[in-house]
Amino acid sequence: MSREATAPESEDRLIGWLRRLVGRAQAAHPIGDDAAFLKLDGDWAVTVDSQIEGIHFPEGLAPALVARRLLAVNLSDLAASGASPVWAFLSLCLPPGFDARRFFQAFVRATKIAGVTLAGGDLSRIPQGLVATLTLLGRRPPEGRWLKRSAARAGDLLYLGGTLGESALGQRLLARGARIDARGRVTLPADLGISSMLAQAARNAVRRHVEPQPQLALGKALGRLKRVAALDVSDGLARDLHRLCEESKVGAEIDAAALPFAARFSDLCRAVGEDPLNLALSGGEDYVLLFSLAERSAPPKDFPCRKIGTITSGRKVEIRIDGKNQKLPPLGWDHLS
Repeated sequence: MSREATAPESEDRLIGWLRRLVGRAQAAHPIGDDAAFLKLDGDWAVTVDSQIEGIHFPEGLAPALVARRLLAVNLSDLAASGASPVWAFLSLCLPPGFDARRFFQAFVRATKIAGVTLAGGDLSRIPQGLVATLTLLGRRPPEGRWLKRSAARAGDLLYLGGTLGESALGQRLLARGARIDARGRVTLPADLGISSMLAQAARNAVRRHVEPQPQLALGKALGRLKRVAALDVSDGLARDLHRLCEESKVGAEIDAAALPFAARFSDLCRAVGEDPLNLALSGGEDYVLLFSLAERSAPPKDFPCRKIGTITSGRKVEIRIDGKNQKLPPLGWDHLS
């Protein structure tokens, strides 16, 4: 997927255009000073995350898709905190030929939908490969509590807010030649050998990887409950479950048979030679919420939550497969390995 060449553009000209774009899209704090001047009240959560071309997303991905992905993965962190997103600060290192205006047009549209205002950031050049870093500030809703990883207790039940493994499968399909354009249209190469019956599942997997959907509404609903431990599954269920257990000083037992999969996911995995359980445990980038609730509590209604196990005393993390428990190592993505 190649980039369209763009005319050289100065930083001041681009920022001036962006100020007009942001001003049209939302009642925004003006961009242009050396710092943003914010009047903050209440309790706030702050998160920062980066997207690096060739590591977090495929090389040559359309700027609009990169923009929406960057915002989504950061919003997922606020969802896991129970926060309502408000302010954004964006740092972009732009390689030659990258269409920054298409990026910003998509980014500003996405922030408007999410209720976020772009309040400032930084622009610079880089020899190759886009690097985008986003900082988000979110406010704790008046009726809500913060969601933290340290609130789980022995006897709690473990839930997932959505399906696993689909994003990792989408990443593997992209690596094997699948393509997605700026409008989200997915092309599957013939040599993948995917039947017409599984083609839609394959396209869904590619879209799931490129355009994750943060569970902000579920996070806010969980924040209205009395005691919830939560985090978003970004680096693989196994690794993120270990993180939750470590912070809460507990163990866990999950049931492989209870893990939720998308329609035709297992069939598609078999067709392309992938193990669905391995993708679910270690694939990562699902961006669904993993959370624990006291046994007498129930997950919020109107969300597709699935019970997958229990919190245990001690520190062992185990998975039940075919009726037998075995140790579950912290499989998944390590950003520094």
